[in-house]
Amino acid sequence: MADSYLYAPETIIKAYALGLFPMAESHDSSEIRFYDPDMRGLIPLDDSTGGGLHIPRRLRRRVKQHPYEITIDQDFAAVITACAARSDTRTDTWINKDIRQLYIALHKLGFAHSVEAWLDGKLVGGLYGVRLRSAFFGESMFSRQTDSSKIALVHLIARLRHGGFRLLDAPSGEDYPAFHYHRLVRKTPPADLIPKS
Repeated sequence: MADSYLYAPETIIKAYALGLFPMAESHDSSEIRFYDPDMRGLIPLDDSTGGGLHIPRRLRRRVKQHPYEITIDQDFAAVITACAARSDTRTDTWINKDIRQLYIALHKLGFAHSVEAWLDGKLVGGLYGVRLRSAFFGESMFSRQTDSSKIALVHLIARLRHGGFRLLDAPSGEDYPAFHYHRLVRKTPPADLIPKS
């Protein structure tokens, strides 16, 4: 039987191109709404945004210690499920079952990707997001061990830079407090922030 979606995965990609981001009100919500944030957290991947990227010295040392095995797209479903899970510090989440289903579909279509951090064969951290042209839109991350999601993010940034990406976008930027990023007020059409290449 064919999968049934609240929105077509292609609709979600068109929304990203317009600077709109799908979210549910809560984990048990039956609706998906599209948000147009006034502020965008931007991590520069090249000189076009100025200033370069700063990774704190302590985190650099941790990355060099290789405390976790890092993989790409090895278990996307597990990553988004972990990002959607409630915890002592997160009593609710914007990822409901329809969001999860849509992003898994986007992953199968080659638009959504995950980075996983493993320790002794167990998934202990990671993140996922959406690729659109030479921009990557980080959506959510989770951590079950010290610095696991931050180290996954460092590996993502290295991979994006190597691949010629220009922009790592987080609608709020709040998930990346360890990094210096550029928070921009929307003064131009959203599509203008997405590199054309």
